[in-house]
Amino acid sequence: MFISTGSGDPSFKGFTLVMPAVSVGNVGQLAVDLLISTLNMPKVGYLHTDCLIPMAGNNPYATCAEDASQLSTNAEVYSHSDLKLAVLQIRTPIIQTKVRSFRKLLVSWIKSCGFVKTVLLSSSHAYQRDDRQLLGTSLRYLLTPPLQKLEVQRVEELGWREMERISLFPDIPDSEQRLYIPGGGVTKALYTDCCTEDISMAVVLIFCSEGDNIADAFMLINHLNEWLHLLEKPTQGSVKWRVPPSWRLLFGSGIPPLLF
Repeated sequence: MFISTGSGDPSFKGFTLVMPAVSVGNVGQLAVDLLISTLNMPKVGYLHTDCLIPMAGNNPYATCAEDASQLSTNAEVYSHSDLKLAVLQIRTPIIQTKVRSFRKLLVSWIKSCGFVKTVLLSSSHAYQRDDRQLLGTSLRYLLTPPLQKLEVQRVEELGWREMERISLFPDIPDSEQRLYIPGGGVTKALYTDCCTEDISMAVVLIFCSEGDNIADAFMLINHLNEWLHLLEKPTQGSVKWRVPPSWRLLFGSGIPPLLF
C-alpha cells in the first residue's frame, strides 16, 4: 500500500518509474541512490508492506543536520515533477515466504499509478555467465512486449545488448532456451509478471560479483542515462553524479583503534 507523506496522493500519470531489484552486490540500489542524491529528489511517500524486512534509520541523503533527523524506511518513493520521474528505493531484502505477495503488490501499484514505463535496475552473478555473455560489455537489457514496440529501435541505435537466453541443457544446443538471471532476486519473475500484465517494463542489468560495487553502480546509472537523458552529459568527461553522505558508512565505520 502506498502512503503519501503529503496532504494528498501525488499523481504519477505519465511518469517513468525507476526501481532496483535486491540483487547481487546491491548494484541497483546503489545506482538509485546516485539518482536520488544527484537530482535532489524529495520524498513523496512510502510503501507500507509486511513483505520486506523492517528497517528504520536516518535520512541517507541529508545535506544538513536538520535533514539528517528525518526518518527513513525500507521502501520509499521519490519524485521529480519536471522530469516526470518517480523512483522507488528498496533498502531491505524481501521476506522469503512473501516474494509472490510483494510482486503482486508492485504490479498492482504500477498499474494503478499509470506509469508510462518502469525501469528495473538489477545485477546478476558474473561467474555464472555462459560463453556468449563473456564477450563484450557486461551490461544487458530486457523489454516487455508493450515497451519493445516503442523502444527497441532506440536501444538498438545505442548499441545495447539484450539478455541472452541459454539452453535448458547446455550440452544439447537445440534444447529449449530460457531466461536465466542468477543472483537477480525477483528480476526474472517480476519481468515475467509484467509481460503477462502488459506492463511497459525495461530491465537494465549488469554482470558483477560481490564486493566493492560502487564502480558497477556508476556504470549502470550512466548506461541508463544514455537512454533516458535524466542528466545532460557534458561535451567532455562524464556526468557528475553526487554520492550520498550515507555511502561513507558503506563498508562500516572502520577498524576500532582499541584492537591494536
